[in-house]
Amino acid sequence: MPGYRDVPTSRWDPDAPTDVDEAEAFLRLFHDENDDSRNLLPRLAAVRAEIAATGTYTHTRAELTFGARVAWRNSSRCIGRLYWRSLRLLDRRDVHSADGIYSSLVEHLCTATNNGNIRPTITVFPPARPGERYARIWNEQLIRYAGHRRSDGSVVGDPRYVDFTATVTAMGWIGKGSAFDILPLVIDTPADGPRLFDLPEHAVSEVHLTHPEHPWFANLDLRWHVVPAISHMRLTIGGIHYPCAPFNGWYLGAEIGARNLADLDRYNMLLVVAENLGLDTSTDVTLWRDRALVELNIAVLHSFTAAGMRISDHHTEAHLFCTHLEREARLGRPVPTDWTWIVPPLSGSTTPVFHRYYHEADLRPNFYLDPEARALSLGAAAPVAAGRCPVTGASPQPNKYM
Repeated sequence: MPGYRDVPTSRWDPDAPTDVDEAEAFLRLFHDENDDSRNLLPRLAAVRAEIAATGTYTHTRAELTFGARVAWRNSSRCIGRLYWRSLRLLDRRDVHSADGIYSSLVEHLCTATNNGNIRPTITVFPPARPGERYARIWNEQLIRYAGHRRSDGSVVGDPRYVDFTATVTAMGWIGKGSAFDILPLVIDTPADGPRLFDLPEHAVSEVHLTHPEHPWFANLDLRWHVVPAISHMRLTIGGIHYPCAPFNGWYLGAEIGARNLADLDRYNMLLVVAENLGLDTSTDVTLWRDRALVELNIAVLHSFTAAGMRISDHHTEAHLFCTHLEREARLGRPVPTDWTWIVPPLSGSTTPVFHRYYHEADLRPNFYLDPEARALSLGAAAPVAAGRCPVTGASPQPNKYM
């Protein structure tokens, strides 16, 4: 599934009317790929009339489903696009209240978890309309762990979310202070502004990590959640913008084992693992980091598999991505690809995606990250009205495949 480590931000004007040319391009794509040329001209005429009258138009459910799937297909930083046709749509364009959005997000997580057989899922809430405020989710992902800063400057939990944790704490949230506190959702609607919602236990599946050969690993008390659901991206289809459209796939093991738990500015577990392995950490030439990294990733893949939770290894996904490239080439479609994202963060040169050149392009439909959404997801803003945050900047560190 799509990975959005350091996605370039993309500004848009929420007060501008829908671009007619972009709407027409999408509708032609939809009717072409669905072999429905008979109905194209009547649909184009209806959409042009609707945009002229209201400044925008409404997607049919079929158009929305197709558009969301193609947005995944066009995501240049995703290694898992072979599965793009399997994306399941939960159409919630009729849900406007914070309570309704929260209920739909809980449904999303339960549906996507699917007893461990993770299903790619997207929930689409109402689109932005010209001149109107819109709902958004502040969180970067629906499930993330808090970062609690102690008085001595150290952090318990995930350092990436220290500022976001401080923001929700100032809004009234009280965490347990543990290394794996689930952060609350911040749902921001025009009617209610930002509100906090704690996720219920039944909506959050986690795996406690163990190692198939080292019993001591279980004593590290590490865990990770099983559904990586991006929640601060804007889905753009045919000139229509959906600022609230969380989506998920399943994890690539290396994202947890080689990034979330290993990065120096995340859980930073490599030295701990190396010391428990009895490795010589006094010099880099022993490659202790590399050896610890492999064992940490073995633990992640082993634990998820033992728990019956779907996960992929980077070698398998790299080969499947090459299959995707071949299929799309036979259909005459370009596959926009960012090499720096497709190559996995572990043993990259041993995978076939390393040894290729790729076509790079910004094709639509697609997912985008707005500066305001980025700032809110990292806790860089005080509570403000949806769609009107003045804070920009706060570039995040590389984060994830999905």
